[in-house]
Parts: sequence; C-alpha cells; structure tokens
Amino acid sequence: MSSSYRHYLGVAVFVLLASLLLLTAKTAQANPRYAAIVIDVESGDVLHAANPDATRYPASLTKMMTLYLLFEALEDGRLGLYSPLPVSSYAASRQASKLYVRAGSTLPVETAIQALIIRSANDVAVVVAEALGGSEASFGRMMTDKARQLGMPRTTFRNPNGLPDAGQTTTARDMATLSIRLMQDFPQYYHYFSQTRFTWNGQTITGHNRLLGSYPGADGLKTGFIRASGFNVATSAIRDNRRVVSVVMGGFTAASRDAHMADLLDRGYARLNMLQRGDWIAQADVLGDSMDLPAAEPASSAPATQLATAQQSASFSDALQAIEAGSGSTFQSEMGAEMGSADDPIRDLIARADSPRTSGAWAVQVGAFNNADQARSLASRAADQLASQLRDVRVSVAESQDDRRVFRARLVDLQENDARSACRSLRATGMDCMVVAHY
Repeated sequence: MSSSYRHYLGVAVFVLLASLLLLTAKTAQANPRYAAIVIDVESGDVLHAANPDATRYPASLTKMMTLYLLFEALEDGRLGLYSPLPVSSYAASRQASKLYVRAGSTLPVETAIQALIIRSANDVAVVVAEALGGSEASFGRMMTDKARQLGMPRTTFRNPNGLPDAGQTTTARDMATLSIRLMQDFPQYYHYFSQTRFTWNGQTITGHNRLLGSYPGADGLKTGFIRASGFNVATSAIRDNRRVVSVVMGGFTAASRDAHMADLLDRGYARLNMLQRGDWIAQADVLGDSMDLPAAEPASSAPATQLATAQQSASFSDALQAIEAGSGSTFQSEMGAEMGSADDPIRDLIARADSPRTSGAWAVQVGAFNNADQARSLASRAADQLASQLRDVRVSVAESQDDRRVFRARLVDLQENDARSACRSLRATGMDCMVVAHY
C-alpha cells in the first residue's frame, strides 16, 4: 500500500471517528440516558466512549454480578451445578420477566444460570440471592462489596435482578469492567453467555439477545431493560483473534440499541485495523482514554481487570470544532432513523420527565390474605397481566388497621378510568378484582 493511500485512508478514518463523536454528543443531548464504551481487551485501548462514567440504571445487566457471585460459589465448592436451590414465596412473586418457578420447589444451579442469562428471570435472581446471601438486601450488599473489589467504584446494588430501585446505579465503564472480569475469572462458565435457548419443564425457553445471531463474532453477554434505563446491552465479540467488549445503555428500542452496538463494534474494529498497521491514526489521541492493563496477552486468554479513568484530549476537542463546521448531516439522519419512532417508550419517558407526575387515587384490589407474601404474589401476577396496558402500575400490599391481620393485594396510583379498565381486563382472564379508592 502506498504511503499516500495510507495517508488518505487514515484521514478518512479520523474524520469518520470524529463524526461519530460529534454524533454521540448530539445523541446524548437528545437522550439523557445514553452511555457507551468500546474496549480492545488485549491492549486496553478505549476505542469509543460516550458518558462512560455517568450514572445510569443497570436494569438486567445487574444479573451479571449475580452470576459472578454464583460462579464464585461453584468454584469454592459451596454449590455444584446440580445443587438444588429452594424457591421462596417472595422469589416466586417477583414480576416478569420470569421463569414462573413455584414457591416450595427447587431449581438446579445450572438451570438458574441459564434462566438468568437467557430468560433474564427476575424470580430466579432472587432464588440465587437468598441461597447465597440469605435475603435480597443482604445479597445486594454482597454485590456492592464485590463491585468495589473488582474496580467498579461507581456501582451500587440493591437487588439481584435490576428491577427498579433509585439507589441501584452504575456506569457503562463499570459494566464493561464486570463483563471483562466474568470472562477473565470464570472462563469455564463463559460459554453459558453464548447460549440462546434451554429446556425447562419440557418447554424450550428462548432468549432475546439478538446480537448473538446477527453480529459476526459476538459470543456473549447480557441485555437489560427497565423504563428508567432504556435498553441496555453488554456485548463481547472476537474478530481476527482480537476481542472487543462494548456496553450501550439507554437505547430507545431493542432494535435500535442492537443496531447501534453493531455500528460501534464495526467502527472499533476499523480503528483496531489502523492501529495494527501502524498508520498515523494510531498515534492520534482520539479519546484520550485507555485501560490500565498488565502486559498484553493473546486475545483468547484472560482479559484485563480494571478500566482507567477517562481523560478528555483538549487537542482533539479543537480538531472536532473544525470538523463539526464542515461535516454533513448523513450520520445524523441515519442515527435519527435508528433510534426509533416518536412513540418509543423511552422517548415518551424523556418527554414526560420535566412534567409533574399526577398519581391517581384509585386502585385495583385482587385479593386479601393473612399472608403478605401471598398478597404480593397475586398482585405481582396481576401487574404482569397488565404490563402492556398500564405503564406505571405499582404493586402495594397494605396491612389492615383493624384487629384482623389482613394484607390487601392492590395495584395502586391509577386514574379511575384506568383502574376500571384494568379490572375488566383481569376479569376477562379469570382473576377476581374490584376497584377501590386508594389514598
């Protein structure tokens, strides 16, 4: 290849990367939940970063830490792959997505691993938490302590599944650290992350990590979604014996998240190719960021352990200003189409973020029990039934104030019309209910 050709190719890649950074900044302004990071595991180079240390909700990426602690228990002999894990009524009552395990039953450890990765089962995450930590709260503290040990300073866990909790937060960089440590510390279990289906009680359970089948070289890890987080994904891929780990958080839809992840991986590998050839672009401090790694090892060996703090390159910022003035709108229009339609749930959530939330004063009561776990289980099942109908439904188990010890299972904070419509829908499925005022 002639030096002039390599020079122009380097310029093209440089402009391409700069355009991506400009686009990322505009996307982040339009979507305050967006964050991303792309890392070359062998060298520790951060190939792309957007808000990598900004606080985000992990959603079901949380389950990677639940799995990390479960793998530790396997390695130190506390559990075996076929050890039975008991299912409590509280675990069984967790809302979807779930495996619908029955209270009083048991679940083999290997099935729990598959259910966490493939089904992203919230009930199974609590089964594991109770087996290892005694309770969900205790296990959350164990998870946070382990995060600190692994070099995840900005992560706090409160539950094992990623269900909404304002105190459960992380960053894209910390999730990348966790992804790498899972591969490094437990390579013997990493193959589970590439599985897309498993069998449970005679039924084939399929997953929803579409990147495993659509992106060449992708071989793990995990997806996640709650309304507050948007669509998250952590992905590891290998191409030409080079492994890259990437995390995207805050996608508007699963499809747009996956498309954006594929695009980031492609651009990351394009930059790696330039770096390997020693072109001048390899010397440009595009992101001013890298991981603090030990000596490089082959791509198939254990990845690095910790990510370094981002440092913005001032010289590159100056270059971006010059490029921004002359850049076209092609990338922006492509990303606009990719990020989903106007009625995407996260776009709607952002639009409503600055508006005062008006909670309704009505509730749907689905039963009254002398056991709080039974009440919570039925209320959670009703909420699952109404997931597509009610966006912000909240489960409440209220104890009566009289001498009788009764726990009322309710879906609360509803407007009257919504409550009556929800009750009609539940009755259509055979579930008894009544609409009550709730203050």
